[in-house]
Amino acid sequence: MLRIFALTASLLFSASLALAAPITLKLGHIAEPENPYGQGADHFAKLVKERSNGAIVIQVYPSSQLGNQRDLVEGLTFGTVDMTLTGTAVLGNFVPEVSIFDLPFLFRDVKHAYKALDTVGMELCKKGEGRGMITLAIWENGVRHMTNNVRPIVKPEDMKGLKFRVMEQPVYIEMMKALGASPTPMAMSELYTALQKGVIDGQENPLAHIATKRFYEVQKYISLTGHTYAPEPVLISTIAWKKLSPEQQAILRKAAEDTRDWQRQLCRDLEGKFLKTILDSGKSQVNDNVDKDAFAKATRSVWDIYTKRFGDTNLKAILAIQ
Repeated sequence: MLRIFALTASLLFSASLALAAPITLKLGHIAEPENPYGQGADHFAKLVKERSNGAIVIQVYPSSQLGNQRDLVEGLTFGTVDMTLTGTAVLGNFVPEVSIFDLPFLFRDVKHAYKALDTVGMELCKKGEGRGMITLAIWENGVRHMTNNVRPIVKPEDMKGLKFRVMEQPVYIEMMKALGASPTPMAMSELYTALQKGVIDGQENPLAHIATKRFYEVQKYISLTGHTYAPEPVLISTIAWKKLSPEQQAILRKAAEDTRDWQRQLCRDLEGKFLKTILDSGKSQVNDNVDKDAFAKATRSVWDIYTKRFGDTNLKAILAIQ
C-alpha cells in the first residue's frame, strides 16, 4: 500500500510540473528582426525553449516595441523589462567602464574584438550586477560607418560642420567633436524621419542597421570608415534572474554563449548581403577609400579622455591581446 501511495504521489508531482505554467521572460531590443542580432535573439529564444523543455519561454520584442535602448536598460534595474540586447555605448551610461569598447579604432580586427570582449569585457560587465543587470554574453552589432547627405567622407576634414546623430554616450559625442562635427544625441526610433526631413545631416551605424532600417533611402553618401566596433551585450534583470533555479540559470547562460558564436558568424556572413542591398538600391553612393589612419589620429584624444577618468589598465590589457 505504501509503495502504491508513493508511486501515486510521484505521478501527481510529475503531472503538476508538466502542467505548471512556463516562466516567461520578455526580451526587448531596437533592431529589426532580420538584423543579425535580431536573428540572434530569436535563435537564443529557440535554444532556451528546447533546452528547458518548454519550462522557460523568451518572448522577443524587436524594433523598439518596449522602448529605446536607454528605456530598456533602465527597465532592467526596475524589473519592468526582463532581458535586453544593448550596445556598450548605452550600457556605458550605467556602467561607465564598459564604454572603453566604443573607443574609435580600438581593435585591429573582429577577432581581436572577440577575444577582448570575452575576457576584459565580461569582467567589466560584472560591475553592472550592482545596478541590477547581469551580462550573459556579448554578441555583436558589427562595424560602424558614417553616412550623410552633404558629401563623401574620405578624410577627417570632411566631417567639419556636419550635424550627426549619435547615441547618448560621451565617447561618441567626443568623437564627433574631435572630428569637427556637431553631435546630436537621438533615439534610433526617431532617426529615419530626422534624416528624411533634414533635421540632421548624417549618422553612423553598422551596415546591418543602414540596410534593415533603410537609412540608405535617405542618405546620399555612405563612407566605410569602420571607426568603431559595436558589441551587443545580452542582459538580464537580477530580479528575473533570481526567479530562476540554478539549473535554469545555467541553461540561459549556455544558450547565450552558444548564440554568441552563431550570431557573430552570421554577422560576417551577412555583411556582403547588406552592402549589396544598399548598392542595388542605387540611392546611395558607397566609398571605401577612407583615410583611416588620419581618422584614428584625429580621434585619439577620445582615448585620453577615457584614460584620465578610468586609468589605462584595461586599455593596455585590450591592446596586449593577441
